[in-house]
Amino acid sequence: MRTRPTDPQAPLAPQPRHARRRSRLAIGGVVLAILAGAGALVEIAHPYGISLAHPLGVRQPANPAGTGNGAATTTATVARQSLSARTSLTGTLGYAGDYTVTDADHGTMTWLPSVGQVIGQGEVLYRVDGQPVVLLYGSTPAYRALAQGQKASDVTGTDVRQLNRDLVALGYASAKALNPSSNEFTGATTAAIKALQKHLGVAETGRFDLGQVVFLPTAARVTSLSATLGGQTGGPILKASSTTRQVTVNLGATRQSQIAVGEQVGIALPDGRTTTGRVSAVGTVATTPANDSTSGPTVEVDISPTDASATGTLDQAPVQVQITTDTVRDALAVPVTALVALAGGGYAVEVFAPDGTRHLVAVSLGLFDDDAGLVQVTGAGLAAGQRVVVPA
Repeated sequence: MRTRPTDPQAPLAPQPRHARRRSRLAIGGVVLAILAGAGALVEIAHPYGISLAHPLGVRQPANPAGTGNGAATTTATVARQSLSARTSLTGTLGYAGDYTVTDADHGTMTWLPSVGQVIGQGEVLYRVDGQPVVLLYGSTPAYRALAQGQKASDVTGTDVRQLNRDLVALGYASAKALNPSSNEFTGATTAAIKALQKHLGVAETGRFDLGQVVFLPTAARVTSLSATLGGQTGGPILKASSTTRQVTVNLGATRQSQIAVGEQVGIALPDGRTTTGRVSAVGTVATTPANDSTSGPTVEVDISPTDASATGTLDQAPVQVQITTDTVRDALAVPVTALVALAGGGYAVEVFAPDGTRHLVAVSLGLFDDDAGLVQVTGAGLAAGQRVVVPA
């Protein structure tokens, strides 16, 4: 249901027809600014040579090129097309993942990577007492010594499966000799560990004691160091992220249903360039930002850039993310500047007829597409292909 304003300067607050399952984000501020401007233009300047005292439908002589009024005019075509409403949110460009590496062993820290350095699978993450601690890939953290038992069933589990898979991926064993999907620590696992230890230049024991290997889901990009050279281990060593570019947005919890995994968004970068991305995750837990009691609860939305190289080289940067909040298809659309605020309230468009006359047609407003500068309209006698008057 729409309410027509009684004040000719007061714009109509459009209520969109929903063509998607999500409700549109409030864009009233933008709409009000546009329509208030349109109303002021007609009421004060009368740029189209329209007498608002004329009733709707009364034909008036054409005024070519706006001669005789205070501003030049032209025409635009009424079209049927899809329209989309969008909103812009502030996000942060960075890297996915946030990992803290700790060391339960006690010793002296003898080597640390530098902040920003990327450590890959099979490479040394840091050194304790001169001995390397190796990074391997896996979601289950190292929690015990990994060594062959009296029989294969003695040492089994997800951590062993990770180890077998990684040893094959690194080329220290073939998939034929060592099943990368096996969760059993066998003689083939022992042989592959020895090959890795030989490459690292350490004693070939065929086992990993607790503290000699760290499992992380992916390559580690060091973001900060907690330990210091010469210091004692036994606590946090460093923090790291993945090497995968990601944009994070804190979205108001009440808007969670208005964005979905897989949806394409626009990303405006700090240097003025734009790129695209897709929503990879929408949080389900609402939290209130620390030291911010005004914004209300938010959920985290993660966005994966379509082209990571297009995001530049900044480790972290603020970005603007444009999300589509509503879409209508096969809508009758006119430029927003074609709207005429009527003295009695409501809006109309001025149709330029083939015979050169013009007449006003009252319209109801639907969805506003700010990017295209178009608005969805319905009105008796208004059809695609007609011409409407707009400022030149």
